[in-house]
Amino acid sequence: MKKKLIALTLSALMITGLVGCGNSETAKKSLKVGMVTDAGTIDDKSFNQGTWEGILKAEEELGIDSSYLKPSGNTEADYMKEIGNLYDAGYKFIVTPGFKFETALFQAQDKYPEAKFVIIDGSPNNGKDGEERVEKVGDNTIAIYFAEQEAGFAVGVAAALELKEGELGFIGGMKLPAVQKFNWGFQQGVKYANENLGTNMNIKKENVVYQGTFDNVAAGQQIAATMFDNGVKAIFTAAGGVGVGSIKEAKDRATNGKEAWIIGVDVDQYQDGVYDEANNKSIILTSAVKKVEAAAFDMIKSELDGNFKGGQTLVFDAKSGGVGIPAENPNLSKETQDKVNEVLDQIKEGKIIVSDKADNLIEP
Repeated sequence: MKKKLIALTLSALMITGLVGCGNSETAKKSLKVGMVTDAGTIDDKSFNQGTWEGILKAEEELGIDSSYLKPSGNTEADYMKEIGNLYDAGYKFIVTPGFKFETALFQAQDKYPEAKFVIIDGSPNNGKDGEERVEKVGDNTIAIYFAEQEAGFAVGVAAALELKEGELGFIGGMKLPAVQKFNWGFQQGVKYANENLGTNMNIKKENVVYQGTFDNVAAGQQIAATMFDNGVKAIFTAAGGVGVGSIKEAKDRATNGKEAWIIGVDVDQYQDGVYDEANNKSIILTSAVKKVEAAAFDMIKSELDGNFKGGQTLVFDAKSGGVGIPAENPNLSKETQDKVNEVLDQIKEGKIIVSDKADNLIEP
């Protein structure tokens, strides 16, 4: 069964009543929201943390009860065990962060029909390929994706405006759609800045690399070192632990007085790039942000307001405020920040269309 794709916008949220009066306070307090983390920690500065922060915001502002469980491993069975534990404890609104939960939710949504599920950055499927693959967003489930290409476009414009001229690079983890869209959007953003904003940045084919994993820190550091040695000024990393290695390489170089910038991903990674704590100096030029916390909060609010409509796949984009760059970063000038905000406004208005395809772009 092929999933439906529905673009989520703020106007759509208002039409469907997500921003509404909601149920009584008593009903709100009766909602128990659970989360199962992936193999990482709750303070991973990524999807676990962002999802949990959205749930905590709902607890503070909407009066829900919340809890999370960390599985002992990262297999489908590990995830199913903790989903079952939450359900048995009365947590029947369950949020899961990331594509690793796709096969577990494929089972859970049928096993627990009285529960409601949200999967962020993934969609339930049976884990098989080809003709045997089955995808199903159940009537009690909402799958959420993000318009990574728009976030990539924004940081491409930001990097070009701030650095003016020179080489840029991209390091991806596994060649998955979300990672690829970051790459394609980034290249389009740089091209847009060159053609419309007076910059002269370049991306060479050899400086666009997919490492093939999300956990090889050493490989990330080595790839970044090679790019920096070849004259790359800034590297956009969408690579998990591989990106951690790239950040380490840039911090080492900055500590020794060399120019080396990293563009972060998913969340504001500024603090991850701090190499001079006394002066709060970081090698994170900016970050391509996905508003994971907003996605979690909005879905909980929709349930409280009686507007949780399962069976949908939603896309959080620039128009809904679901992607962008951090509001503040001392490494970006006010002029750059303002111009990027103007570009995001143009994307929201449909004046700039960012493709989610690799057409005429570098794709190794």
